[in-house]
Amino acid sequence: MSITSTNPATGEVLKTFESLSKEEALAAVNKAGEAYHSWKTTSFDTRKDIMLEFVELLKERTDELAKLITLEMGKRISESRAEIEFCAEIVEFYANGAEEFLSDHQMEVEGANAYIQYAPTGVLLGVMPWNFPFYQVVRFIAPNLMAGNTAVVRHASIVPQCAEKIQDLLAECGLPDGVFTNLIIPHEFVKPIIELECVRGVSLTGGERAGSSVAGLAGSELKPSVLELGGNDAFIVLEDADMESTVKMAVKGRMTNTGQSCVASKRFIVVKEVAEEFISGFKDRMTGLRLGDPMDEQTDVGPLSSEPAAVGLAEKVESAVKAGATVLLGGGRPDRPGAFYNPTILSGLTPEMPTFDEELFGPVASIYIVNDEAQAIELANNSSYGLGGSVYTSDIERGRRVAEQIETGMVFINQPTNSQAALPFGGIKNSGYGRELSRLGIMEFVNKKLIHSMA
Repeated sequence: MSITSTNPATGEVLKTFESLSKEEALAAVNKAGEAYHSWKTTSFDTRKDIMLEFVELLKERTDELAKLITLEMGKRISESRAEIEFCAEIVEFYANGAEEFLSDHQMEVEGANAYIQYAPTGVLLGVMPWNFPFYQVVRFIAPNLMAGNTAVVRHASIVPQCAEKIQDLLAECGLPDGVFTNLIIPHEFVKPIIELECVRGVSLTGGERAGSSVAGLAGSELKPSVLELGGNDAFIVLEDADMESTVKMAVKGRMTNTGQSCVASKRFIVVKEVAEEFISGFKDRMTGLRLGDPMDEQTDVGPLSSEPAAVGLAEKVESAVKAGATVLLGGGRPDRPGAFYNPTILSGLTPEMPTFDEELFGPVASIYIVNDEAQAIELANNSSYGLGGSVYTSDIERGRRVAEQIETGMVFINQPTNSQAALPFGGIKNSGYGRELSRLGIMEFVNKKLIHSMA
């Protein structure tokens, strides 16, 4: 089986890779199991030195790596650079913080001495998506390698060059052979990999169907998993919001990565008192966005990740319109080569429509008008997803009160959902479970071992 890297802005085939055979893939995972026995005993200082060297390479080669992301999945070049810069921050965060995060936790027990040791567990499998081809992998491996685990990754099939480059960079940093392995394999090999004894956990970022399948496989083997799945983030605009700032945040929240983000703002829930003003400003700013070559610094909107992605998004919008939704802006593909889709605003979506609770992965916003704050909260919670969300108000205490009532993993006030190395990232409901980033992220795949002795 071959895997092809294609430029979504032009349709040009960039490079073709051959998949490993099943036997080769399983052998590579077992090699990671052998590497674990020595890696788990390395000092934090040794791991830290290697990972900080990785940080330096990311910083030194930001432009080179950013161009690879843009070529392979169409992200605008400025966003690609920001992705690499964020990767460096995450690696540095864990390189410098892991020893403290995983230091023994002393417990207060009368008549005894007790503490919790945080110990590595083995090989971890990461199943990664294409939309942030460096960040998603780094978010998985940085805490887990620093914890003493080893990792194998099955990356998305449309970004094989990015996947290969991550392994090359880590090898250049002196990471021992087998501690991190990129596996170019079909998805059918995930099951036998999870079944291997040396594999002790699975992390997946992707869609609900893949998440349910992988979680089921891991559960059947009594192995823990972390899932970061889809999102349908609510963007709640209350009547006291600063409208100029809110409109800017709306465009940013919806259009980052051409809307191809699990935590992109997708459902714009606006109190009717300010709905006309918000919609007018939002439409004006979306109309002014320039589609074009993602390598061009002046481009506002690049292509979607692939032609099938663009076709699929178009079909979902057409389905919504046939069911009664109204197109306020856009609603189709431009007459140009590449996997492009016009910035689009929909209104009039109802719970009876199939697209009401679907994740529209691209530059399509859905507007909902509600009577008041209470109705906004109710609608925000009327979703099978629960990843992120945001609330816009000039009263921060009010924003916090609203945020506390939203059923989701993360809520931001007066800014769209975003990621920071020190903040936990993850969701609830059909958006998955577990947390990445922050101190919580390094705790998912360690053995929280109690050690007890009588005083």
